Amino acid sequence: MEPSTYKIDIEGVVQGVGFRPFVFSLAHRLNLKGDVCNTTYGACIRLNATKEQFDNFLNQLQKDIPPLASINNIKVKTIKYKQFKDFAIIQSDAIGKKVATIPPDISICQECEKELFDKNNRRYKYPFITCTNCGVRYSIIYSLPYDRKNTSMKFFKMCKKCQEEYNNPLDRRYHAQPIGCFECGPRLELYLDDKRLDIEQKFIIDKTAQILKEGKILALKGVGGFHLMCDATDEEAILKLRERKKRPTKPLAVMVRDIKQAKKLAFISKKEEELLLSQERPIVLLKSRKNLKHIAPGLDYIGIFLPYTPLHVLLLDIINKPLVATSANISNEPICTTFKDIKRLKGVYDAILDHNREIVNVCDDSVLMVVGEKTIVLRGARGYAPINIKLPFRLENDTLGFGANQKSTVAIGFDDKIVASGYIGDLHSIESISHYKKTLDRLVDIYNFNPTVMAYDKHPYYESTKLAKNMIKDKNKASKSVQHHYAHILSVMAEKNITGKVFGVAFDGTGYGDDGNLWGGEFLVCDYKGYDRIFHFSYFKLLGGEKAIKEPRRVALSLLFEIFNEDTLKLKNHTTLSFSKTELKNHYIAWKRSLNSPLTSSVGRVFDAVASLLGISQTISYEGESGMLLERYYDSKVTKSYPYIIKDTTIDILPMIKKILEEKDRTIAVSKFFNTLVDIIDTLYKPYISLPLVVSGGVFQNRVLLELLFKRFENIIISDKLPPNDSSIAIGQIVAKI
Repeated sequence: MEPSTYKIDIEGVVQGVGFRPFVFSLAHRLNLKGDVCNTTYGACIRLNATKEQFDNFLNQLQKDIPPLASINNIKVKTIKYKQFKDFAIIQSDAIGKKVATIPPDISICQECEKELFDKNNRRYKYPFITCTNCGVRYSIIYSLPYDRKNTSMKFFKMCKKCQEEYNNPLDRRYHAQPIGCFECGPRLELYLDDKRLDIEQKFIIDKTAQILKEGKILALKGVGGFHLMCDATDEEAILKLRERKKRPTKPLAVMVRDIKQAKKLAFISKKEEELLLSQERPIVLLKSRKNLKHIAPGLDYIGIFLPYTPLHVLLLDIINKPLVATSANISNEPICTTFKDIKRLKGVYDAILDHNREIVNVCDDSVLMVVGEKTIVLRGARGYAPINIKLPFRLENDTLGFGANQKSTVAIGFDDKIVASGYIGDLHSIESISHYKKTLDRLVDIYNFNPTVMAYDKHPYYESTKLAKNMIKDKNKASKSVQHHYAHILSVMAEKNITGKVFGVAFDGTGYGDDGNLWGGEFLVCDYKGYDRIFHFSYFKLLGGEKAIKEPRRVALSLLFEIFNEDTLKLKNHTTLSFSKTELKNHYIAWKRSLNSPLTSSVGRVFDAVASLLGISQTISYEGESGMLLERYYDSKVTKSYPYIIKDTTIDILPMIKKILEEKDRTIAVSKFFNTLVDIIDTLYKPYISLPLVVSGGVFQNRVLLELLFKRFENIIISDKLPPNDSSIAIGQIVAKI
């Protein structure tokens, strides 16, 4: 049979992951001639083969794909016959619409770690050792295709030995874009008390370990930004870090040397161990073995992760102790990525370990937890970003999703794909807004993306909404505003490829509603074309507006006013006793006159109210703290619930609040509260049981609530790739057909 020339276009994660050398080796092994190159959409293979040879090649291509690669789509066609002399890897094709999947940053592989500690290897203890199977990707890329000239490694000229490895298709470092060594690659610099120490490269990490052992705080530049680090066994150092960073109670992540060290700090299931050891190396929330009051005050869970760069591996190997590793940033600002940035934290750190490889795309650490056997993403960033979603339909327009105001992300949608940025953060400062703009611009630039539609949240005061409206005006673009909770449910539908109607439950802190009130306890029947708000929690007043978010007692007091009106001033309970008599009177006047007291249906705020009424927390220092503190009081032996009233389209929880006030046992009260939320969902879902049950929103990050829901509903649907919080909003905005 005469051979034909086949053209194979491949979409997926096929750049920077050893795909081309794999194809090269496979073709040589099968004695086939042709070529392969990177393209703006992924990779292209041209091949001379008979039908039988081609089928065998295609089968092995998919079966033996490299560990970091993944294929989303393969298009095959026969083209005009071309004579090839051999099989070659040719220069990338940068022409055409850019749709290639950007590979995420991946932890150091076993082969590189072995070389790292091999005294006979030329990269022995080189803190930036990497190969095709591991290392930085997304954090260093300027544009597609993923070639060295399009990354921040373009500033490092390869030495002769590195160049030979880079050019050899049979070498593990063939076209490993971040390749380098002591002679030609990135270098470390250590500063103590803001003075640069004149130390040889090979001794810098030893000196850094000594600094940490002395109880000092280190600012260390990693893959996607700086960490603030200290000895996790040194309570004095931890308290010093908390005081300097003004982070009184928010839990701190801990980096451990290996899984053995992790098991000394926490109980770890098989699924959790797999996540800790995975190539993404996320922070995993684990049940603590001991009271780590300084690391996670008031909580039974601790965030633990393993070292994911050679630099971290070397440091942990020397110090042999767990290290606190928290994002280096000023409150409400993005993580620091440059020496100039980190200098703004002067007074927080004692020493800086910097390096000269530019971080192009900021990338915080990812955070995950396991509930039952299901993995829940709490923050999608390093190792997972950018996040790629393949849709069950093609988009009518290239769309830019601007996301929300908290835990924000941005996303672009084209054809049947969505590419979402990693976690950006809350847009509460000039610096965070600037970071948001840079991330948006970078994503658009990488893909050379020119949207025809801008999609944004309905909240008129969200910074993301303001930016969207300015861009729409400047560029004369079409637009659509998408209701917050509807976007939550749509994001899950998009990820899970659901095309019909669903019964959606969206519980969160606050989101702007169609009636101008702050929604947050919503039951929707919806599809991509629209939604019906069939039930919601009854409105109550948010005393002091945004102040109530940091003061659960204000929320509880508002609910007490709803029940007892002015008689609340005579009550003596945890909530009322946290205010002075004058404060109580002033708050009552504000409540009565609705002064700075917007209406809300937020379940997130109900969590706050319960925590206040039970004396668990009256003020909080970070979002979701009340819900996390409530988790430790839940007792599965308590099976009863509290009363509530469903009238027309509203759920009245005031009967529950009354009963909580009468409860003398905090554990029983918390347990019955959680049970009540599940009962409400169950009751409202029963008439719609023929529809898929989809849940989303920040409240569904609560471990206890999720465990109860998974036990009650076998068919419940929640995101796998996307966090249930506002990081998913941009995806929902893109797919809304309104």
